[in-house]
Amino acid sequence: MPTIFSKDGFRFFFYSADWNEPMHVHVEHADAKAKFWLRPVMVSSCYRMNAGELKKARLLIEGHLALIEEAWNEHFRGKN
Repeated sequence: MPTIFSKDGFRFFFYSADWNEPMHVHVEHADAKAKFWLRPVMVSSCYRMNAGELKKARLLIEGHLALIEEAWNEHFRGKN
């Protein structure tokens, strides 16, 4: 589960087995989790993350979208 970056208590990562899904990122914050699609940035699933945390996570994703996409492409290169 490669971590892409961490900020303000949020950890952004993906699972190596996710190569066959559309580009997305997983987010952890304390005991809460969420999954966001990247194009467009939107919540795919959520567990115990409140609306404020989801908004903060979405804003962080939007601000680091190029970094996330670059990490995804680098990690999954040759798997598609």
